[in-house]
Amino acid sequence: MAARCSRAIQAYLGWEALVTERCNHAHRVRALRWLFAAASRLGDGMGWYLLALLVLVGHGAEAVVPMALMLASGGAGVLIYLTIKRRTARLRPLNRNQRLEISVAPLDQYSFPSGHTLHAVNFGIQLVAFQPALWWIVLPFALLVTMSRMVLGLHYLSDVLVGAAIGAALAVSTLHLL
Repeated sequence: MAARCSRAIQAYLGWEALVTERCNHAHRVRALRWLFAAASRLGDGMGWYLLALLVLVGHGAEAVVPMALMLASGGAGVLIYLTIKRRTARLRPLNRNQRLEISVAPLDQYSFPSGHTLHAVNFGIQLVAFQPALWWIVLPFALLVTMSRMVLGLHYLSDVLVGAAIGAALAVSTLHLL
């Protein structure tokens, strides 16, 4: 039974590495490489801080508590993903596959889970819950940040999926505080 499970895991990991490599093919197109690199850098925090600032400017005092809670949940997200990354120590795809084209340096050594995706989902859900009219900015931005992780060769699919699940759980938990 253990051998069969181990083979299944190895088969999945091989498939996942292939998916990452295929996503990275978009990196060869200069405009896409620029788009995903820009989304990745904005997803480091600046893009979310600007959107939160827009909400604060548009809603004044009414937005202070929701935006403060959103930023606090971001801090909790950092603690969660750094703890998991240190314990799992999963090397990034770029460390395992020399065929990947890399144009954006990773922020740390490990890939699991994706912190960018965690924050994109967490902040995206909270921003749209507070200000639904911003969906047309927030949703595409969150999707670009999330997709950038694999296109740039920085994460595997499971890194992104688990980051999204943690981000969604953080967002829902934070919204229950309001």
